[in-house]
Amino acid sequence: MTYRQTLDWMFVQLPVYQQKGKKAYKAKLDGIKAFASHLNNPQKQFKSIHVAGTNGKGSSSHMLASILQEAGYKVGLYTSPHLKDFRERIRINGKPIRKHKVVEFIATHKSFLIGKQLSFFELTVGMAFDYFSEKQVDIAIIEVGLGGRLDSTNIITPEVSLITNIGYDHTDILGNTLPEIAYEKAGIIKKGVPVVVSEHQPEVASVFEDKSKEVKASLVFATEEDYPTYETDLLGTYQTKNIKGVLATLDLLKGFPISNIHLEEGLLNVSINTGLMGRWQLLSENPKTICDTAHNKDGLALVLNQLKGEKFSKLHIVLGFVKEKDLDSVLSLFPEKAQYYFCKPDIVRGLEASFLQKKALDFKLKGAVYASVKEAYDAAKVNAFASDFIYIGGSTFVVAEVL
Repeated sequence: MTYRQTLDWMFVQLPVYQQKGKKAYKAKLDGIKAFASHLNNPQKQFKSIHVAGTNGKGSSSHMLASILQEAGYKVGLYTSPHLKDFRERIRINGKPIRKHKVVEFIATHKSFLIGKQLSFFELTVGMAFDYFSEKQVDIAIIEVGLGGRLDSTNIITPEVSLITNIGYDHTDILGNTLPEIAYEKAGIIKKGVPVVVSEHQPEVASVFEDKSKEVKASLVFATEEDYPTYETDLLGTYQTKNIKGVLATLDLLKGFPISNIHLEEGLLNVSINTGLMGRWQLLSENPKTICDTAHNKDGLALVLNQLKGEKFSKLHIVLGFVKEKDLDSVLSLFPEKAQYYFCKPDIVRGLEASFLQKKALDFKLKGAVYASVKEAYDAAKVNAFASDFIYIGGSTFVVAEVL
């Protein structure tokens, strides 16, 4: 098969959470353990840092990778979901896995994948671990897909575990309260492996304290520590807390000397070094146009708070969500004084734009419905003057369609 045919097979044959939601989620580790065994347990052949959290885990993973790259290490990076190309998920020193490697991996293991009925995520985790092992990375940054305790990435024993923060997201799977969600994230804490929690949140701190004591793992809350201030090319003001978590993690990482210049250059060159996209990303000037993948209450609250600090004549918001989103909690965050362009991301889980428009009216958010994200964005560009501001968001999948 060609690369395109291989991707088509992967997306059609294997259940994909991004497309199908809860139906594609496997709340057990049997599948990935069987696959890892089939691959001769590649996860045991490289060192790693495991990163979980409701918001900030993607940015933090990329920051860690960038800094370690600047320090001269060969760094694997596994993240999800991808925005434009599947290969974004699996990188070494910022370079995506080669297309022929994806094709060869599927061709070699296709019968096993079908026979064991593995999910798309189990496949990608196995592929990443196999690739990092084959290429003999010095260390890999492994981002949790969803939750932690039962996530397919949770078969590694890392050098350090990092949990960024806890907020309401994927409550249909992880639980309806912050302590329940924290319990799932705390599932990545391993015996004797130091753990960093980027933010000290009183509602859930005891969950991490109890788990750490249980497995005799040292625990650091990064926001309670003093660190120098560093600048980063990732423009969101919300990155400040992520940076603290990253610095605390690197403090606990043994055997990987990192200098201050590596920290500075790594944080200033995250996007260049790792290919990160979609975090308060500037698409154009005049009108200033920003997209951001924030998609839950806590993430959107941070982004929309930053939006308040911008100066513009009129605000245009291109907005779309997935079906299982708690609209009441997120729509209440958005400003009434804006022109909205409602759209549906082009996935099965995409929320109908007409339904979103109707629901938004309850919060006095007014705008028109568009047949696609592209049409909504095009309309915003036509309507906006140079002194205006365009924001595109609500879902990772909306952002993916404008990049």
